[in-house]
Amino acid sequence: MSAVREKTKSDKQVKSKKRVADHGEVFTAEREVNAMLALVQQETERIDSRFLEPACGNGNFLAEVLRRKLAVVEARYGKSQLEFERYAVIAVSSMYGVDILEDNAAECRVRLFTIFDEIYTALYKDKCKDECRKSVEFLLNRNILWGDALDFTNPVTKEPIIFSEWSAVNGSMLKRRDYVFRFLVEKTHQFSLFNDEGQPAAIDEPVKDYPLIHFLKLGKDE
Repeated sequence: MSAVREKTKSDKQVKSKKRVADHGEVFTAEREVNAMLALVQQETERIDSRFLEPACGNGNFLAEVLRRKLAVVEARYGKSQLEFERYAVIAVSSMYGVDILEDNAAECRVRLFTIFDEIYTALYKDKCKDECRKSVEFLLNRNILWGDALDFTNPVTKEPIIFSEWSAVNGSMLKRRDYVFRFLVEKTHQFSLFNDEGQPAAIDEPVKDYPLIHFLKLGKDE
C-alpha cells in the first residue's frame, strides 16, 4: 500500500462573505482542481517541474501537485531513505505560492508541510531526520509568501516579493538564487518564474547569489 495517505477532502469554497467582498476570495473546489491539473498531468508528475500559484489561498492547487510529485518520489526512491529525502526536498523546492491574505499563506505552508511529513513519517518512522523536516520548512517559508501578485509587493511593508530559484547540483547540493518577482513577470508577460530550460526568465542577474549548500542543511539556522 502506498504511504501517500488519503487526502482530507475540503469542499468549502468560502471562509466568509466579508473576505469575498474585500478580496474576492473563493477557493477552487477539488473537482475543478483535478480537472485543471489533468491538462498538465505530465508536469504534475515531474519532480522538479516548477509551479507558481499567484493567488494560492490555503493551497488547493499546490497541495494536489505536491501529492502527485511525492507519489512519484515514493514510487521511484522509497526504498532508499536518503534518495527519497533528496528528491522530496527537490519536489518541495519547486512549489511557489503568493496570497494577499497572510493567514492563507501561513495555512498553505502548514498544509504542504503536513503532506510531506505524513508521507515521510509513514515510510521511515523513527528513522526520520529532523534536519530533513527543517529543510522542507525552510523551503516553504521561502517559496510560499504573503504578498499581492498584482503589484508584486507585501501588502503592508510594500517591499518587493523576492522568490528563490533552487537548482540541484552534484546530487546532494542545492544552489539558491533570489530574483525580484516583478521583473520575472514583466520579462515573460505571464506568471511564470523560469523558462522551459529551468533558467530565470530573461533576467541577467539575481538579487542575491548563495553558495552551494547540502539539501539537509537548508534549515540549520532556522
